[in-house]
Amino acid sequence: DDLDIMRPNQSLTDVTAAVLAGVGTVIDQWKPDWVVVQGDTTTAFSAALAAFYRQTRVAHVEAGLRTGNMLSPWPEEGNRRLIGQVATVHFPPTEWAANNLRRESFREDMIHITGNTVIDALHWVSSQIAESPDDGEFAFLDPARRLVLVTGHRRENFDGGLERVCRALAQIAARGDVDILYPVHLNPNVQQTARAVLGEAPNVHLIGPQDYLPFVRLMQRAYLIVTDSGGIQEEAPALGKPVLVTRDTTERPEAIEAGTARLIGTSAEALVASVNELLDDPQAYAAMAQAKNPFGDGFAARRIIDRLVKECARA
Repeated sequence: DDLDIMRPNQSLTDVTAAVLAGVGTVIDQWKPDWVVVQGDTTTAFSAALAAFYRQTRVAHVEAGLRTGNMLSPWPEEGNRRLIGQVATVHFPPTEWAANNLRRESFREDMIHITGNTVIDALHWVSSQIAESPDDGEFAFLDPARRLVLVTGHRRENFDGGLERVCRALAQIAARGDVDILYPVHLNPNVQQTARAVLGEAPNVHLIGPQDYLPFVRLMQRAYLIVTDSGGIQEEAPALGKPVLVTRDTTERPEAIEAGTARLIGTSAEALVASVNELLDDPQAYAAMAQAKNPFGDGFAARRIIDRLVKECARA
């Protein structure tokens, strides 16, 4: 069902209330044995709370991710911790995430390491791309220039951080030997900042949000990726793409430890320096562009289904 909750400039309170009521109605109608929520969005938290209020068991996919800072990322760190408190089964993607849950005294028999479902999706979509030729939708990109793919939408970066990142991108684009492609999130705060700073910048392409298949195609084509996204920190290592993370914290330190991602914050100077290093130093680039993927083997969904079937059989 489409809950039809999207409204212009709505607050997190508005989203929470709308999802809590909407998902509650769906649960009342279908009376499921389980409600499965993934990740750390406000919608995931609200759906989990709606299930808890109806004493319906909650399974949390992508459980155990932590930064230790409730304000970074905000509100995601709070959302995932709150989901954990009402979940019955926790599906952490990695041993590191599972250890976070153990330290918080969650029951061992309710923790099941699965890998991350985003890797399942990446493998599936990559196979679809291999079977379908490029339809030329990104023909405006110059093949002679290296592609820097950008995403940025975090709420904690609205207070100056996103503007600093955009200023850095404009400076990088002025090199003249790169194309910068930024699918701009629909949030008005992101749209206004990106278009004000980058709207007239040469070699910068501001496009609309992309469906998953074309976005994977863009990740495959990119030379490097600049992002504040959590999921891209997991996908890019599987594709051998260096990732510069424009956040102060990450709940996915496995990519940092593997050397495929670098945490740089929202300093314009730091971003310019890091991108220029990867563009100009082949050894620095090669050190990061290694397809080390600590986030799974592509079979997370199967493990989740198998465990839930077993839990239903026990009931």
